[in-house]
Amino acid sequence: MSEWMEGRQGSVSRKTNETDIKLSLNVDGSGEVTVETDVPFLNHMLDLFAKHGQFDLKVEARGDVDVDDHHTVEDIGICLGQVLRESLGDKKGIKRYASVFVPMDEALAQVVIDISNRPHFELRGIEFPSAAVGSFTVELVHEFLWKLALEARITLHVIVHYGRNTHHMVEAVFKALGRALDEATAIDPRVKGVPSTKGVL
Repeated sequence: MSEWMEGRQGSVSRKTNETDIKLSLNVDGSGEVTVETDVPFLNHMLDLFAKHGQFDLKVEARGDVDVDDHHTVEDIGICLGQVLRESLGDKKGIKRYASVFVPMDEALAQVVIDISNRPHFELRGIEFPSAAVGSFTVELVHEFLWKLALEARITLHVIVHYGRNTHHMVEAVFKALGRALDEATAIDPRVKGVPSTKGVL
């Protein structure tokens, strides 16, 4: 169930046998964040994402974390992608593209985005040194980003250029994701209509 509000914002509720999620997003926000899920590391990453992207984000999520974190992380990615896509509407006037590098101590991540209506995801670069950060399984970073790209219908390339600390590497990715989405979704007054020779995105 979704509710689309005035302006570039919206909310969605998703309830399954595995998760119960309520998520709202204001693309033109100021970085006001409230995130409450059963996955503490994801809470931290979503907080970074929204604050560095200047998005207002509210997430309330409960899931079958007694099994593992997979369903909760995946479904939050789905919900965030759905709300982002609908919030942008016809995409008139947006910059569309962005490429952002973010360092986090010894780690460097790059996120490149095309708000294209063509879902595609690539995660490249060096491997994360450890399989988990605390109780969070790092392979879920791929799952979250892929479902976000799929549901938002964006082309998303993430490159981790280097790093030694897995926490720092993942943190750099989420900060870069926020900043890149902020740039790509920004309204450019020079852009007349949709930024595509096709006339539609």
